[in-house]
Amino acid sequence: MADLDTIVSLAKRRGFLYPSSEIYGGLGAVYDYGPLGVELKRNVRERWWNAMVREHDNVVGLDAAILMHPTVWKASGHVDAFSDPMIDDKASKRRYRADQLIEGHVDKLRSKGKDDEADAVYGRFVAALNADDPASALGQIIQDEEIKSPDSGAFDWTDVRQFNLMFETRVGAVAGEDDRIYLRPETAQGIFVHFKTVAETARQQVPFGIAQIGKAFRNEIVARQFIFRMREFEQMEMQYFVKPGEQIAAYNEWSERRMAWHRANGIRPEKLRWHEHEKLAHYADAAQDVQYEYPFGWNEVEGVHSRTDYDLSRHQEFSGKKLEYFDPQTQERYLPYVVETSVGLDRTILMVLCDAYTEEEVTNGDKTETRTVLRFHPALAPFTAAVFPLVKKGGMPEAAHKIEADLRRQFNVTYDEKGAVGRRYRRQDEVGTPFAITVDGDTLEDGTVTVRDRDSMEQDRIPAENVRRYIEDKVDAWTPAA
Repeated sequence: MADLDTIVSLAKRRGFLYPSSEIYGGLGAVYDYGPLGVELKRNVRERWWNAMVREHDNVVGLDAAILMHPTVWKASGHVDAFSDPMIDDKASKRRYRADQLIEGHVDKLRSKGKDDEADAVYGRFVAALNADDPASALGQIIQDEEIKSPDSGAFDWTDVRQFNLMFETRVGAVAGEDDRIYLRPETAQGIFVHFKTVAETARQQVPFGIAQIGKAFRNEIVARQFIFRMREFEQMEMQYFVKPGEQIAAYNEWSERRMAWHRANGIRPEKLRWHEHEKLAHYADAAQDVQYEYPFGWNEVEGVHSRTDYDLSRHQEFSGKKLEYFDPQTQERYLPYVVETSVGLDRTILMVLCDAYTEEEVTNGDKTETRTVLRFHPALAPFTAAVFPLVKKGGMPEAAHKIEADLRRQFNVTYDEKGAVGRRYRRQDEVGTPFAITVDGDTLEDGTVTVRDRDSMEQDRIPAENVRRYIEDKVDAWTPAA
């Protein structure tokens, strides 16, 4: 696997991602998607939407506003409890999450074969997370284990403190305490407050789900690792409402579906794993994360949670509005329980980039060279195909443009006539284009073209009128290389 710097360099060089406001020095932990990045992001987003909404007759969509009534966040618990335990290294002035420092220390002990010691520290860690004062308990572990700063190597820490992660803003012309609102730190609450309205207008009966893709904002104190942890990010969430007592069965079912989705996107199974939560959130009775092994280690890309009826009961309490569901089958009224699947779109993009990146030695004539290729699933690739005329004369560009126009009816394609064909292949390999179609002299004689496969570099000669169907079949049948 490539290191993170290599991925960041490629992403900028090829137009996937840029630092935001770069001409002004940038803004920390904020990134912009470039021409290829927006296509990749759109493809991932649509693939998720199709899997979650289009393929289920009992899941519908919602697009709630970013700004919500401030009481929403009081009811949800974010105003009082949405915080991270942070600790400062006095030497480097850098800030870290205390829980992640301890987890890293445990991993380091295990890598040295000190499993008994690691188990003991991990036991204390779990107890600290569940303590009445987790900040002090985590700080004590860091002191007892003499965990040093990852950057400076110093052992000179401040106390652990809790930092609320919500962004505040004001509405109206004159700022005052009553005008304070928040940029939403998650998209789920918009679904919960609209639960009853959606159920009625979409004529849905429990069990059913509400899906949403949208922006969220968190004032991350430690924002690093490229687009893995940002202050402005996008979530793809689905809240599935079930009858109380049926939540664990739904939780297990959706867990299987979500892991299968990541694998179906071409992510290598050995780079994915489940991680059970050591401490359940106050609203959950079960929770686990899909983790991916990024260049900086195993980290969450998606969470699956059984949230009980906490959210609906809180919004019912704070709003004074009845949110109970009437079950026409059993003639019961109840607050449904909720199973949540929440995946970070930006984290998925980073996972896809990391997993697809490959460097391999290939033979070109009598010499060997290194080929950089992004082995995207063809359904995710920014361009599905590239069309080349062998040379810029003799009617070849006109024939190539005709094929390009036909393919654009179904796929996003690019046209390239600059440089040697071999160099054009390499350019498309590096941005992950699965198929390259070359028009040459024989095309004008017999109507056939060469189609090159990105992964195998094998070439097929087929009639030009069959190219669109050929690519369609190849995309449907694609499987990751072993």
